[in-house]
Amino acid sequence: MSAILETSELPAVFDGVKLAAVAAVLYVIVRCLNLKSPTAPPELIYQDSALARFLLKSCPLLTKEYIPPLIWGKSGHIQTALYGKMGRVRSPHPYGLRKYLTMPDGATATFDLFEPRSEHCTGEDVTMVICPGIANHSEKQYIRTFVDYAQKNGYRCAVLNHLGALPNIELTSPRMFTYGCTWEFGAMVNYIKKTYPQTQLIVVGFSLGGNIVCKYLGENQANQERVLCCVSLCQGYSALRAQETFMQWDHCRRFYNFLMADNMKKIILSHR
Repeated sequence: MSAILETSELPAVFDGVKLAAVAAVLYVIVRCLNLKSPTAPPELIYQDSALARFLLKSCPLLTKEYIPPLIWGKSGHIQTALYGKMGRVRSPHPYGLRKYLTMPDGATATFDLFEPRSEHCTGEDVTMVICPGIANHSEKQYIRTFVDYAQKNGYRCAVLNHLGALPNIELTSPRMFTYGCTWEFGAMVNYIKKTYPQTQLIVVGFSLGGNIVCKYLGENQANQERVLCCVSLCQGYSALRAQETFMQWDHCRRFYNFLMADNMKKIILSHR
């Protein structure tokens, strides 16, 4: 009789374990997807000026609440993985011409040139000179999407391919791109200025590219000639402080540090 009573209690125990397992899985999903994070307008930090007021009036999107995609949209990790590796469902593939520039030290810099597909709304000739993120180039998904949108709105685009980043372009000197070298970007900008003497420039940098373009514009006042504005996206302002941050486990930062370091190692070894 005691044996029968013991076996009759087992299903209840298993149901409790299953319930606890389901609850644990749901908790992990909610935390990983960041579902409890509230949506809010972006925090804007700026100096009150006529230019700042003009930008806020011209770009109302800056003050609107960001509504992310359902389920996975609040997780920066998932957005990074999906968009960085897969891109959009139908990711655009703009057609451009690859240009080769020989640097003074024998290095071969390359950039891709994309002509506009429509007239600019001002009727003027405007070129975006774009510097991608670390180890990136014109064939990356986010660059292709950005260029396609810019072309449709009347902008010519010149995209720097970081020295050594393209797998099918061999190095012709014993160096590759670094965190702050502006030589290749400067050579690309000079080519655009000479080839299109009537064009105005918009300087755009993503991540590491943001450091390079801001450094380039500040190195010499002549570099600012014919530049309408500069846009720096996701720029890391201090490499030393960023290094300390990437060694932390919080928010999986150390995992990203491993991925970026592994990618850099692959690039270096590919040119061995």
